[in-house]
Amino acid sequence: MSENITHVKDADFESEVLKSDTPVLVDFWAEWCGPCKSIAPMVDDIAKQYAGRLKVAKVNIDENQKTPMQYGIRGIPTLMVFKGGKVEATQIGAVGKGQLTQMIDRAI
Repeated sequence: MSENITHVKDADFESEVLKSDTPVLVDFWAEWCGPCKSIAPMVDDIAKQYAGRLKVAKVNIDENQKTPMQYGIRGIPTLMVFKGGKVEATQIGAVGKGQLTQMIDRAI
C-alpha cells in the first residue's frame, strides 16, 4: 500500500474525510473483491498524482460496516469524492483512469 493512501475506519471517518480541509477520494473496497484489487494500482497512482490537492482514503467494507451503510454502498468498488463534508461525485464499479480523473477534476 502507498504512503499516499489513508486507511479509514468507521470511528475516524468523520475526522479523516468529512472534516478534511482538502477534498477526499474514498475507495470502498473488500479483500475478496477482484475489481477492487484491479483498480488498486490506479487509485495509488491518483494518490500520487493529486498529492496536496486530494486526499485518498480506503474503507474496507468488511471491517467497517457502519460507514458504507450510511452512504448506501451496494456494490464495490465504489469511489466517492467528498468535499466540505458532502459527496460531490460517485463512481460504482471498476473504470479506467481517464474516467476517474475526469470525475475527480469535476468534483474538486
